[in-house]
Amino acid sequence: MHFPDLPIKAALPGLLTALAEHERVVLQAPPGAGKTTVVPLALLEAPWREGGRILILEPRQLAARAAASRLAKLLGEAVGETVGYRVRLESKVSARTRIEVITEGILTRLIQDDPALEGVATVVFDEFHERSLRADLGLALALDVQAVLRPELRILVMSATLQAERLGAWLNAPVVSSAGFLFPVETHYLSPRQAAVGGSRPNERLATLVPTAVREALRNHPEGDLLVFLPGLADLRRVADKLEPVLSETIRLHLLHGELPLEQQDAALRPAPVGQRKIVLSTAIAETSLTIEGVQVVIDGGFARVPRFQARTGFTTLETVPVSEAAADQRRGRAGRLGPGTCYRLWTTTEHDALPAHLPPEILTADLSGLALELALWGATTASLQWLDVPPAPAISLANDLLGRLGAVEVSGSSQLLVDEPSPEQATAESNNTTATGSSLLEAQPITSKPATSNQKPEPKPEKPTPHGRALARLGLAPRLGHLVVRGHELGHGPAAAALAALLSERDVLRAADAHPTPPDLRLRFETIAHGRPALPGLLVQHNTLHRVRDAARNLRQRCGIRDTATSADADAAGLLTALAYPDRIAQRETADRVRLATGQRVLLPAEFFGRDDQFMAVAYLEGPPHQLRAALAAPVSRPELEQLFADQIETRDEVRWDAATGRVLARRLRRLGALVLSDTPLAQPDPELIAQALLDALRTAGIARLPWSEAAVAMRQRLAFLHYHFPTDWPDVSNEALATELDEWLAPNLVGLKSLNEVGRLDWNELLLQRLPGGWGQRQDLDRLAPSHLTVPSNSRVALDYTDPTAPVLAVKLQEVFGLFDTPFVAGGRVPLTMHLLSPGGRPAQVTRDLRSFWQTGYFEVRKDLRGRYPKHPWPDDPLTAIPTKLTKKRFEAGQ
Repeated sequence: MHFPDLPIKAALPGLLTALAEHERVVLQAPPGAGKTTVVPLALLEAPWREGGRILILEPRQLAARAAASRLAKLLGEAVGETVGYRVRLESKVSARTRIEVITEGILTRLIQDDPALEGVATVVFDEFHERSLRADLGLALALDVQAVLRPELRILVMSATLQAERLGAWLNAPVVSSAGFLFPVETHYLSPRQAAVGGSRPNERLATLVPTAVREALRNHPEGDLLVFLPGLADLRRVADKLEPVLSETIRLHLLHGELPLEQQDAALRPAPVGQRKIVLSTAIAETSLTIEGVQVVIDGGFARVPRFQARTGFTTLETVPVSEAAADQRRGRAGRLGPGTCYRLWTTTEHDALPAHLPPEILTADLSGLALELALWGATTASLQWLDVPPAPAISLANDLLGRLGAVEVSGSSQLLVDEPSPEQATAESNNTTATGSSLLEAQPITSKPATSNQKPEPKPEKPTPHGRALARLGLAPRLGHLVVRGHELGHGPAAAALAALLSERDVLRAADAHPTPPDLRLRFETIAHGRPALPGLLVQHNTLHRVRDAARNLRQRCGIRDTATSADADAAGLLTALAYPDRIAQRETADRVRLATGQRVLLPAEFFGRDDQFMAVAYLEGPPHQLRAALAAPVSRPELEQLFADQIETRDEVRWDAATGRVLARRLRRLGALVLSDTPLAQPDPELIAQALLDALRTAGIARLPWSEAAVAMRQRLAFLHYHFPTDWPDVSNEALATELDEWLAPNLVGLKSLNEVGRLDWNELLLQRLPGGWGQRQDLDRLAPSHLTVPSNSRVALDYTDPTAPVLAVKLQEVFGLFDTPFVAGGRVPLTMHLLSPGGRPAQVTRDLRSFWQTGYFEVRKDLRGRYPKHPWPDDPLTAIPTKLTKKRFEAGQ
């Protein structure tokens, strides 16, 4: 067979020899080498094929169709003869077909339907460096098929930029390399001043910089076509709107993305007519696999749209992130396929140095519910298959939980909605994580294999699929949408279910004519499907998307046996059906602008788009950063519908809690669906223990120091603290920390039967503290002996002791009342002397001492000298040790005698 003169031809002998001798081979060939065009045709002549089919996997439908068309053209045949293709909702194959170009998800279905892949000789993974989730899953399943059922099955992994040696080591496969051919490409970067003009937000930056760069390129390059890379469809439209009015009649503007009709995609790929030039505004779809003839100039906006799945919340959002260095090189190479070219990179050299080498593979960042369902059908766990990057355990766990709630896999017990209220710190941390800088394990770490050891945890058992789960998988939809179609049909809403699943599988069929956001009401989309026109002024219909949605809905109706009637797609069922698919996104109105999801997450959804009585909503699509999510597609759902659909997940619970605003314990009976309150009624006779717990929570929140301690109780705590300080093993700790830790033990039992904090304040706090003494009555007596509350002084007065400082308890007494007391009193069984504050007749400390005998010998006379003139009515004897102690003045004392 005559092959095109492409660089890959030189590598064909080595490749064919490797495939003859090995079942797994890696082919590394740079962009433009011709691997997609030449290798499948070369494999037709391989003797080991023995008539078996060759499956070529492509990451996108457009690439699959284009590759099949190119291969068939080289054979001089029509597509569907030797070469055919199969993509979602479309196929062109026949009994003669030997090369089938398929999208990656088709392989999974083929393996699940025929685990031995009978009649297939080889599976070729093209553009594997893109590391899509479906490619990783397909390769894991194909390797398992090869290991267990078909050891002769050939697996060829072709990649342009992936580190082939490491991939070969992981697969235990030889690596065949091909040289590439690329004409020189002159590369231009922005200056810092030019970059600053665009601003910091990607959409604003691109809308400003790209039209300027296009005009400059047209001036500097009078010949050749331009290929412009932009992250998303909205960016394509914004740039097109700015360019169309200023382009000459000889320049044709094309948009290229995966949702275009086939004829428009082909028009973008074909050379421009003679005497004309074309500008192709493309998403990342044009990075690989496709050949766009005539391109000599590439303008790279420098961003990509990638899905980000938050395992904690279960939400997947699309983020615009800086392109990786590998993808930038792929884009740049598009300018040098046919001759010398030029690439304008709309970022600075400093920004280029900061680009990640590769974006993380999708398996590490995506929703894994579809993968988890396929594993359940295959009877495998992630640990039992080979993965280039092992699926993250939290994402797999969340996926299996979702499948259980959808009834797709068997679960033990009923699954409940996970209520997860993120903290502001968590939300901020997640929102700041918007730029992907990681790389796959393959590129970041050496590949090693570890033999199983007895210390390893036993491998978990595979999830067991239910008949419902098998039905979902056959539809080829995401599990949520498959569940929506099957259950919706069972509930009598088949046409509406098919229409909604088709809607949610595609882009929005509506867009606003101005800069305002498109109303989120899903019912507007149903009207557009039915009538082909916008339901409200100011909206435009996306006709290409509308055609695809109608085709997809028709296909689903046919496959599910749903009667095709034009009037039965009831728009009012949109909320109920959305709730089936997204039970975690059922929402309840909190404010005019905000709703709360069943998970506890709060998202923006203005009530102005819906009726005043729409208290419950079902949200189909969320967008924005995790800390400020916005419901972009939603529909109202009634309380009775929720009661019917989720009866097994509704929880009735009596809730008794302290309400700080009213100062009362509130007792309510709540019926909840996750974090949503379906009903809230007063509870006439709440459980006394629940009331006690509510009071305890209020006291715990206030803190131990703010409990209603009486003066006597404060003094008791100080005495106990004094003894714990000196005898820590015998006396309990009564510090705030210790009491707070043991609140349930010493306080909670005494709250049963109380109903308010006023009643709590009347508790005998002294007794509560004494109840904590492990020695019972005997230890209470020891308390009075070791740490007496009062001391009788020589004047017969009972003076309270102050144990505020456990290291130095204080006896504050008037000096005249301790005449005749020779030595300082001791407490703690004679271990600790009291600190004596000897007070003047006016009650102020005249002397502080812990050595009373020394004071009488020396200090007393100094004090007597200072105070006798100020307090002449009080006794100041010459010999205080023989004087009669008194608390009276001299006159009253003498009168009393």
